[in-house]
Amino acid sequence: MSHRLRACALLLATLALPAAAQTRKPQDPYSDPNAIRVLLSAQNETTLSVQMNGTLGPLKTGLGQKVAKGDTLVALECSEATARAQVAEAELAMAKQNYAAKQSMRKLDAVGDIEVASARTEMQKATGARTLANTQAGYCRVRAPFGGRIAKVYVRGYQTVAAGTPLFDLVGDGPLKLRLNVPSSQMRRLRDGMPFQLQVLETGKTYPAHISAVNARVDAVAQTVELEGRLDAEHPELIAGMSGIARLDAAP
Repeated sequence: MSHRLRACALLLATLALPAAAQTRKPQDPYSDPNAIRVLLSAQNETTLSVQMNGTLGPLKTGLGQKVAKGDTLVALECSEATARAQVAEAELAMAKQNYAAKQSMRKLDAVGDIEVASARTEMQKATGARTLANTQAGYCRVRAPFGGRIAKVYVRGYQTVAAGTPLFDLVGDGPLKLRLNVPSSQMRRLRDGMPFQLQVLETGKTYPAHISAVNARVDAVAQTVELEGRLDAEHPELIAGMSGIARLDAAP
């Protein structure tokens, strides 16, 4: 009986071997602990925040939307700041008139040099006050500092916010930057312009690229050196935040 059981077990094991071999998957390059990982990032990327307390108007953009440099993304209700700017403009006009009058009177010896100098100082103060008021009124509109796409929206329209509240994450258009860390032992063969192949996880495709900068300092703990790279051509399907594997040895 025991011989029959051992024979059956051996037969089952023999039959199972081909199935196991068929289901065996090739090694995933992304699971290799020694692989050189690459992060794709934008040249320009920032979080835009509000610079004054106030209440937002309707949002003029949304998640994923494209904006141009200088576009207004949202405006605050700013009647108070606008009024202060108008008052500052009127005070400056009055100070200029007073200074001009003092200058005319000085020519007639009706006033002294001290009064003329005082009028000039008041005009300069009014000029500074107008500049400050106009600058504060400019905070009422949040504009895109560069062209790109909205990656995150932190607020809703008509929300009351405090100075410093984040509003949008803006990711710039243009060529992507590749960031990777290479073992410092390979520094002797690294150079600007050195080609390599980039295999991107999200697309499953391989793209030609090259090294554009080598850090001047080695990470003493990790024993790696940071590199920056550029793609050799534009690829619309690639966006910031994707990742991949650099194959330096596969370079042509």
